[in-house]
Amino acid sequence: MNKYMEIAYKEAKKAKINDEIPVGAVIVKNGKVISKAHNKKNKTNKTIDHAEIIAITKANKKLKNWRLEECEIYITLEPCPMCASAIEQARICKIYTSATNNNEEYSIITNKILKNIEWIKNIDNKKSELLIKDFFKNKR
Repeated sequence: MNKYMEIAYKEAKKAKINDEIPVGAVIVKNGKVISKAHNKKNKTNKTIDHAEIIAITKANKKLKNWRLEECEIYITLEPCPMCASAIEQARICKIYTSATNNNEEYSIITNKILKNIEWIKNIDNKKSELLIKDFFKNKR
Protein backbone atom coordinates (compact mmCIF):
# COMPACT_ATOMS: atom_id res chain seq x y z
CA MET A 1 0.00 0.00 0.00
CA ASN A 2 1.18 3.55 -0.75
CA LYS A 3 2.81 4.85 2.47
CA TYR A 4 0.61 7.96 2.67
CA MET A 5 -2.56 6.03 1.88
CA GLU A 6 -1.53 3.59 4.62
CA ILE A 7 -1.44 6.51 7.09
CA ALA A 8 -4.88 7.61 5.86
CA TYR A 9 -6.11 4.03 6.26
CA LYS A 10 -4.87 3.96 9.87
CA GLU A 11 -6.79 7.19 10.46
CA ALA A 12 -9.91 5.59 8.95
CA LYS A 13 -9.54 2.67 11.35
CA LYS A 14 -9.48 5.15 14.26
CA ALA A 15 -12.77 6.56 13.00
CA LYS A 16 -14.32 3.09 12.85
CA ILE A 17 -13.19 2.33 16.41
CA ASN A 18 -14.99 5.53 17.48
CA ASP A 19 -18.17 4.50 15.58
CA GLU A 20 -17.59 7.09 12.87
CA ILE A 21 -17.76 6.44 9.13
CA PRO A 22 -14.23 5.14 8.50
CA VAL A 23 -12.59 7.81 6.39
CA GLY A 24 -9.06 9.08 6.87
CA ALA A 25 -7.13 11.87 5.17
CA VAL A 26 -3.46 12.88 5.03
CA ILE A 27 -1.98 16.07 3.60
CA VAL A 28 1.58 15.90 2.28
CA LYS A 29 3.91 18.67 1.16
CA ASN A 30 7.26 17.91 -0.48
CA GLY A 31 7.17 14.32 0.79
CA LYS A 32 6.44 15.34 4.40
CA VAL A 33 3.18 14.64 6.26
CA ILE A 34 1.71 18.02 7.24
CA SER A 35 -1.53 16.79 8.78
CA LYS A 36 -3.73 13.74 9.19
CA ALA A 37 -7.27 13.26 10.40
CA HIS A 38 -10.32 11.03 10.48
CA ASN A 39 -14.06 11.60 10.64
CA LYS A 40 -15.28 12.98 13.98
CA LYS A 41 -18.73 14.45 13.33
CA ASN A 42 -20.57 12.06 15.68
CA LYS A 43 -18.10 12.80 18.48
CA THR A 44 -18.11 16.57 18.02
CA ASN A 45 -21.68 16.94 16.75
CA LYS A 46 -20.34 19.18 13.99
CA THR A 47 -21.61 18.51 10.49
CA ILE A 48 -18.35 19.63 8.88
CA ASP A 49 -16.01 17.40 10.90
CA HIS A 50 -15.11 15.18 7.96
CA ALA A 51 -11.54 13.85 7.72
CA GLU A 52 -10.68 16.12 4.79
CA ILE A 53 -11.94 19.32 6.46
CA ILE A 54 -10.09 18.54 9.70
CA ALA A 55 -6.87 17.70 7.81
CA ILE A 56 -7.13 20.93 5.79
CA THR A 57 -7.71 22.99 8.94
CA LYS A 58 -4.69 21.41 10.64
CA ALA A 59 -2.52 22.01 7.55
CA ASN A 60 -3.65 25.65 7.35
CA LYS A 61 -2.67 26.13 10.97
CA LYS A 62 0.68 24.35 10.65
CA LEU A 63 1.66 26.19 7.45
CA LYS A 64 0.08 29.47 8.62
CA ASN A 65 -1.59 29.79 5.24
CA TRP A 66 -5.02 29.03 3.81
CA ARG A 67 -3.41 28.19 0.48
CA LEU A 68 -2.14 24.62 0.27
CA GLU A 69 -0.95 24.94 -3.32
CA GLU A 70 2.05 22.63 -3.07
CA CYS A 71 0.18 20.01 -1.07
CA GLU A 72 -1.33 16.67 -1.97
CA ILE A 73 -4.18 14.96 -0.13
CA TYR A 74 -4.65 11.22 0.33
CA ILE A 75 -8.17 10.12 1.24
CA THR A 76 -9.52 6.62 1.85
CA LEU A 77 -12.85 7.47 0.17
CA GLU A 78 -13.77 9.81 -2.67
CA PRO A 79 -14.73 13.14 -1.08
CA CYS A 80 -18.28 14.40 -0.74
CA PRO A 81 -19.15 17.69 -2.49
CA MET A 82 -18.51 19.72 0.69
CA CYS A 83 -15.02 18.27 1.10
CA ALA A 84 -14.32 18.53 -2.63
CA SER A 85 -15.13 22.22 -2.45
CA ALA A 86 -12.82 22.67 0.56
CA ILE A 87 -10.02 20.86 -1.32
CA GLU A 88 -10.55 23.10 -4.34
CA GLN A 89 -10.71 26.26 -2.21
CA ALA A 90 -7.50 25.27 -0.38
CA ARG A 91 -5.83 24.99 -3.79
CA ILE A 92 -4.48 21.52 -3.10
CA CYS A 93 -2.63 20.44 -6.24
CA LYS A 94 -3.22 16.69 -6.29
CA ILE A 95 -5.72 14.22 -4.85
CA TYR A 96 -5.29 10.50 -4.27
CA THR A 97 -8.33 8.45 -3.28
CA SER A 98 -8.81 4.82 -2.44
CA ALA A 99 -12.44 3.61 -2.28
CA THR A 100 -15.09 4.85 -4.68
CA ASN A 101 -18.12 6.65 -3.30
CA ASN A 102 -21.24 4.63 -4.11
CA ASN A 103 -23.40 7.76 -4.14
CA GLU A 104 -23.55 8.51 -7.88
CA GLU A 105 -24.96 12.02 -7.36
CA TYR A 106 -22.10 12.91 -5.01
CA SER A 107 -19.57 11.54 -7.47
CA ILE A 108 -20.95 13.61 -10.36
CA ILE A 109 -20.90 16.83 -8.32
CA THR A 110 -17.48 16.07 -6.81
CA ASN A 111 -15.99 15.37 -10.25
CA LYS A 112 -17.28 18.73 -11.51
CA ILE A 113 -15.85 20.60 -8.51
CA LEU A 114 -12.45 18.92 -8.82
CA LYS A 115 -12.23 18.95 -12.63
CA ASN A 116 -9.12 21.17 -12.64
CA ILE A 117 -7.15 19.21 -10.03
CA GLU A 118 -5.09 16.14 -10.82
CA TRP A 119 -6.89 13.19 -9.23
CA ILE A 120 -5.53 9.65 -8.99
CA LYS A 121 -8.29 7.20 -8.02
CA ASN A 122 -8.49 3.64 -6.70
CA ILE A 123 -5.16 3.62 -4.86
CA ASP A 124 -5.09 0.37 -2.87
CA ASN A 125 -8.88 0.43 -2.83
CA LYS A 126 -9.62 -3.10 -1.55
CA LYS A 127 -8.67 -2.42 2.08
CA SER A 128 -10.61 0.85 2.24
CA GLU A 129 -13.67 -0.62 0.54
CA LEU A 130 -13.67 -3.58 2.92
CA LEU A 131 -13.37 -1.29 5.95
CA ILE A 132 -16.35 0.79 4.82
CA LYS A 133 -18.49 -2.24 3.87
CA ASP A 134 -17.73 -3.85 7.24
CA PHE A 135 -18.69 -0.67 9.07
CA PHE A 136 -22.05 -0.37 7.32
CA LYS A 137 -22.75 -4.11 7.51
CA ASN A 138 -22.73 -3.78 11.30
CA LYS A 139 -25.05 -0.73 11.10
CA ARG A 140 -27.80 -2.19 8.94
